[in-house]
Amino acid sequence: MGYEPQADFGTPASDAADSITLTIDGRETTVPAGTTVMRAAAELGNNIPKLCATDSLKQFGSCRLCLVEIDGRRGTPASCTTPVEPGMVVRTQTPALHKLRKGVMELYISDHPLDCLTCPANGDCELQDQAGAVGLREVRYGYEGENHLDSAKDLSNPYFDFDPSKCIACSRCIRACDEVQGSFALTMDGRGFESKISAGTAADDFLSSECVSCGACVQACPTSTLQERKVVEIGTPDRSVVTTCAYCGVGCTFRAEMRGEQLVRMVPWKDGKANRGHSCVKGRFAWGYANHQERILNPMIRESIDQPWREVSWDEAFAHAASEIRRIQAKYGKESVGGITSSRCTNEETFLVQKLIRAGFRNNNVDTCARVCHSPTGYGLKTTFGTSAGTQDFDSVMQSDVILIIGANPTDGHPVFASRMKRRLRQGAKLIVIDPRRTDIVRSPHIEAAHHLPLRPGTNVAVLTAMAHVIVTEGLADEAFVRDRCDWDEYAHWAEFVAQSRNSPEALEPVTTVDPADLRDAARLYATGGNGAIYYGLGVTEHSQGSSTVMAIANLAMATGNVGREGVGVNPLRGQNNVQGACDMGSFPHELSGYRHVSDAAARALFEADWGVAIDPEPGLRIPNMLDAAVEGTFKALYVQGEDILQSDPNTKHVSAGLAAMECVIVHDLFLNETANYAHVFLPGSTFLEKDGTFTNAERRIQPVRKVMTPLNGLADWEVTQGLANALGLDWNYSHPSEIMDEIARLTPSFAGVSFERLDALGSIQWPANEAAPDGTPVMHIDGFVRGKGKFVVTDYIPTDEKTGPRFPLLLTTGRILSHYNVGAQTRRTDNVVWHPEDLLEMHPADAEDRGLKDGDWTWLASRAGETTLRVQVTDRVAPGVVYTTFHHPATQANVITTDYSDWATNCPEYKVTAVQVTASNGPSDWQESYDERSRRSRRIEAEAAE
Repeated sequence: MGYEPQADFGTPASDAADSITLTIDGRETTVPAGTTVMRAAAELGNNIPKLCATDSLKQFGSCRLCLVEIDGRRGTPASCTTPVEPGMVVRTQTPALHKLRKGVMELYISDHPLDCLTCPANGDCELQDQAGAVGLREVRYGYEGENHLDSAKDLSNPYFDFDPSKCIACSRCIRACDEVQGSFALTMDGRGFESKISAGTAADDFLSSECVSCGACVQACPTSTLQERKVVEIGTPDRSVVTTCAYCGVGCTFRAEMRGEQLVRMVPWKDGKANRGHSCVKGRFAWGYANHQERILNPMIRESIDQPWREVSWDEAFAHAASEIRRIQAKYGKESVGGITSSRCTNEETFLVQKLIRAGFRNNNVDTCARVCHSPTGYGLKTTFGTSAGTQDFDSVMQSDVILIIGANPTDGHPVFASRMKRRLRQGAKLIVIDPRRTDIVRSPHIEAAHHLPLRPGTNVAVLTAMAHVIVTEGLADEAFVRDRCDWDEYAHWAEFVAQSRNSPEALEPVTTVDPADLRDAARLYATGGNGAIYYGLGVTEHSQGSSTVMAIANLAMATGNVGREGVGVNPLRGQNNVQGACDMGSFPHELSGYRHVSDAAARALFEADWGVAIDPEPGLRIPNMLDAAVEGTFKALYVQGEDILQSDPNTKHVSAGLAAMECVIVHDLFLNETANYAHVFLPGSTFLEKDGTFTNAERRIQPVRKVMTPLNGLADWEVTQGLANALGLDWNYSHPSEIMDEIARLTPSFAGVSFERLDALGSIQWPANEAAPDGTPVMHIDGFVRGKGKFVVTDYIPTDEKTGPRFPLLLTTGRILSHYNVGAQTRRTDNVVWHPEDLLEMHPADAEDRGLKDGDWTWLASRAGETTLRVQVTDRVAPGVVYTTFHHPATQANVITTDYSDWATNCPEYKVTAVQVTASNGPSDWQESYDERSRRSRRIEAEAAE
């Protein structure tokens, strides 16, 4: 693809079913009713001059440049606000229109710097283009009068600058912030000549405002008023490649705009079906880690972890790693080695790692980060519905009447989808939030939840059971749906259980701390408010009853008939960009790709025939089991692809003990992460910008990842795994990831219709994609559940073993923040640290006062598992007795605190419930100071390697 921008039709497309025929410049055209004259003309190829209009925003009609003449109508109406009518005759180019437009443009240019040759937007400026389009060659008005040319720049944002001297007051940035992002952070201050864009704060700059740096305003700006710094630094792009973001599970499509091998900017792709042309600060701007100086580009080995690293060739690294694997297996047995796949790598790369374990290591000791996040989703939804994934596409939310969010913070964790959700809420949908913390979506501009149920951490099952109690006892269940689609006997048994008085909101209030009346009203709203959709996140799954909660959610959806059509469903908001894909690809120790158990002889036979090896029918070790076995001395080698288990997994002391007990740890990653402190082999990884493949997002959407630049380390991640496999004697000879996808499709029924050719043609495909659904499946379970009849499961509330008491009276829960991602390995190496330079401990004012703590004070945070120090943020976002922190910074090591309690079915750790004590501290702990020293040592090693 060259550098041709996407066509802009000026106003959004109409989805009306009726058509209207009109004539524009002598040519007849037919368009949907509700289409504007501007868009109808643009679709004919007649681009009417415009400045305030863009097809990502509602029509506005302020710039007066898009005037047209219409037979039978007086004056010259704006084409962007004029809807088409049957038989309408429009003229877009006449001498009178030319004169009017030229005069309007003269007024704009008379108060605009004439520095086009040195302006970073030269050649990429709509004002410049439209001046040419109207034939403006001179300006009759001088600069002697008042103007805005000396306006001060706002340089506060780390990614873009605001130069008000170039602003034409078109309001596109304000409208983008309002309509697309929903932050309402910008406004137009003053009137007439005094009109100016304001960030609406006392400081009046972007950094201190409510702006979340999503980039919507930058993208909407038709001049260089809002300009990305990388464009200023590098220059305008000369080519582009459409690819998929490697941050969260939304899976935004971007146009990576390049100048040679340098990435200039990431522009959200309007045709991206997951993001619809929107983005967040991470995907839009935080890609600088790809070229960060701390990135490791050459393989390294060492004999023991107390020795310095030694750079080696790829061949030597592969040979050494393979030799160690075989040595350990010969000494300790076949089961003494294993691997962990990455939820940040592509489907193809993840598939190869699990294949390496099963075909090369000859065991099933493979697991993935979903073990510590969404493994209960796989278990719970497969049990109840028959498939281990969400039911809807993201567009479905626009048909929802009631949105129930439980254990998720979409504005921080999935911000692009949250913007679409907020748009639907502004249109009138009702919101229920079940969360211990008052997240931003509970109350934000033009949005307020109908109900916020601030439950006690760990009581999700009790709250959902109480809601079910109300629905069943008040006759609000959709029994017709249940009889038709579900097992009636199982439903009757479940209904009898939830109807018991012990499960009423009043009886469970001492457990949940939720007001019974509010809970009853929320249950009634969900059951009777129309299309009800449930969205959940790690606040559901990362509990000792994570799987039970997922099944309780499914029970609620089935009981109310909220499954199988647009606007409803059960929707897990996946954390990492390809955690859904990693699960799909067979990364669990008990499942092959497509969620088929390894004990299934027919499924195994497919793989055995294709791979030419026998597949062990016994499930392998999960990550916690691997670490336990390592401490016991029976598990001795681990290959970790793109996962920092020392920072991300619970009970850090236990993880470090397990890693330290191993004889060969192979880390395959971009940076020397915390796990690499225990590594013997380091294989440098490649970023999403340096590879081809696919990611699968939270809506089961398989999307292309396209190589933008040459891998700085020399190899894409799939080539690294292939090199290790061949060193082990497997004789793989893939030449391109498309061949790996062909193998996946050959062996995985839900991917049978997927290929790179189909993805190029369709843009993306939601699995299952097969003969029955060649173009994919946006909404699941339309005519029936995958398993046949929907299964109701009794989910009795069982309190966690983690208890508060005199020593540890508070409950700690953890989460993410908008500017960072997961353990921060990528975002901490970008300017996103401006917003969140350290993890903070949120504490209610009453708890802070009891401990003599003020905002910003250092605290000592301790649990039964460990302790750390961090600063306190006093806020009423959390309830008394609850504290909250993020886990993005290794210096904090929040998971030193979390215990190894886990979900009963999947071993997903209980990150969200840890009993803690908080007291005043003098400053950072010894552990954090040692981390700083390790960081300095790592940088020194890298500098020496570079020399």
